[in-house]
Order: sequence, then C-alpha cells, then structure tokens
Amino acid sequence: MKNQPTTIEMDEFDRKIVAALVEDGRMTVTDLAQTVGLSKTPCQVRLRRLIDTGVIRGFRAIVDPAKLGMDHVAFAEVKLSDTREKALDEFNAAVRRIPEVEECHMIASSFDYLLKVRTADIRRYRAVLGEKISSLPHVASTSTYVAMETVLDAGGHPRNRSRA
Repeated sequence: MKNQPTTIEMDEFDRKIVAALVEDGRMTVTDLAQTVGLSKTPCQVRLRRLIDTGVIRGFRAIVDPAKLGMDHVAFAEVKLSDTREKALDEFNAAVRRIPEVEECHMIASSFDYLLKVRTADIRRYRAVLGEKISSLPHVASTSTYVAMETVLDAGGHPRNRSRA
C-alpha cells in the first residue's frame, strides 16, 4: 500500500524529548537536555535523529484562527466519480493547492474524502466550495457540515495517551 508510515523505535528519552517539544517547541537544547535528564550532546544527537527520521516534522507557531478572522470551520464530504489510483493522485495533488483546506482525509465510507475547511465566514466557504472544491478533479458530489463549536482541537500534535 502507498504512503505507509514506518514506525520509528523510540525509547523513554526519545518520548520525553518529543513530549517536551510538543509543549514548548522553542525550548533550547540545553533546557531540553535538563528536562529529559540527558547531557546536552546526547540530547542533541537524539533530537537530530528524531528530525532526520521524520518523527519531528517541524517547528511552528500555533495561531488563534479567530484572532485572524478565520473562525468558520466546515467539513466537506467529497464523493469522487473515479477512484482508480491515477484519479486519487490527481485529486490529492489538486486539493493540496487550496489554502483554505486545513485537512484532507481519505475515508472508508459511502464518500471518499473528508475535508476540514477554514474560512472567514459562510459566504467565503460557499465561494471556496463552488469555485475550488467542486472543480477538483473527479469530484462527483459534496456535502457540507458546519461546525458550531470546536470542543477539542489538538493543535496538530498527539494528545497524551499511554501505549499498551
């Protein structure tokens, strides 16, 4: 299967490094080393490995969409007219070019994709749906669900969970 992630072996120090950086991505290596109980050089080596292997994909500012006037969230179900690999690749490439689409998930359901779309308001969403999403390759139909309230937003990082 395409795009299967490779699981990286991580020990307790690696998990502590990741957890600390999820909480504060601006932490210095010196502070990180102290937090996880390592000296600076071994911590730096582990951090570099976590970055190089893709466990840590980057460091970003987490912004408040409402303060940017972008607090309208809608979820769009997308059903395709063709689900052969070439059609999926074409859809995937095109949807990545729509800045209002924050997330795109291929779904095992009666529809093919679920998109999380963030805009300033319902009028802007309607324009994005009509002009951009509906014109994506192989789109047969869409259905929209408007979020009334965000109860939980993990902010792009995994929530604390114990591994069984």
